[in-house]
Amino acid sequence: MDKPLHINTPLIQSLTLGQRLNANVWLKMDAMQPSGSFKTRGIGHACQQYVKQGAKGFVSSSGGNAGLAVAYCGRKLNIPVTVYVPTTTKQRAIDLIETEGATVIVKGDNWAQAHACAIQDCSEDIRYVHPFDAPEIWQGHATVIDEVFEAGLKPDAVVLSVGGGGLLCGVVEGLKRNNVSNIPILAAETIGADSFAQACEAKELVDIKNITSIATSLGATQIAEQAFKYSNEYPITNYTVTDFEAVSGCKTLLEEHRVLTEPACGASVAAVLKTDDPFWQNKKNILVIVCGGVGVTTDQLDVWYRTLAH
Repeated sequence: MDKPLHINTPLIQSLTLGQRLNANVWLKMDAMQPSGSFKTRGIGHACQQYVKQGAKGFVSSSGGNAGLAVAYCGRKLNIPVTVYVPTTTKQRAIDLIETEGATVIVKGDNWAQAHACAIQDCSEDIRYVHPFDAPEIWQGHATVIDEVFEAGLKPDAVVLSVGGGGLLCGVVEGLKRNNVSNIPILAAETIGADSFAQACEAKELVDIKNITSIATSLGATQIAEQAFKYSNEYPITNYTVTDFEAVSGCKTLLEEHRVLTEPACGASVAAVLKTDDPFWQNKKNILVIVCGGVGVTTDQLDVWYRTLAH
């Protein structure tokens, strides 16, 4: 099966966000992907490559969007999938993964422990699908930039959220293969899930040990090594926002564009709402990747907003 498992998502102009910045703000709506997040791109590409190499089954470790993307891809490819999730995983996420036909095994108190268990379940025929740290995944994520350029847009800046760094690596790959690797990238995280910002500050890879942010989809305690390398080679600015600012970003998307996303995605919008930041100077076309995420409901968003506002 050579047809991609992801879809070409809408690229829409946000007049309301643009008015705030006195610029053209474009939203790449990857919340519309079949599994609800950009993960479908990279994980879909990786799964197809692994099948060509002889994979008869997939194993992954994720309490959210990556696990759901693997489950979706497995269903489309008719390949059995097992997803290891930590005990902190919400029942909603487990239900969504199981709805796709995958087997869910609860192991470990955090993603790292679930990851360790998942690795042990692999064999020559059963391939591990990493949530973010694999070249095949970055190649798949790069298609988000391909589509933007095919639509005729050459942005002056790209805004995205960073968890483990898979999307960041994919965007850099996409800019490189479209011969525009000098376009600046703003990489947004929430405080408490800011492994990329802390690595940039320390000038080396660091493990932040604990995730204290509600944006659990940004919850990689250590950024991918390739993402850190790119931070030293390309014009990437790390940017942190509070949980409340991320939730406010989600509410902005919901109210102005009728799209429900996780705080991990809201972090990017929150960065755009910081209109006085010097990063925005002389940038007329700004691309924001609306990466999506299924681990939230409108009720949960309201609870977070009311709680964090105080």
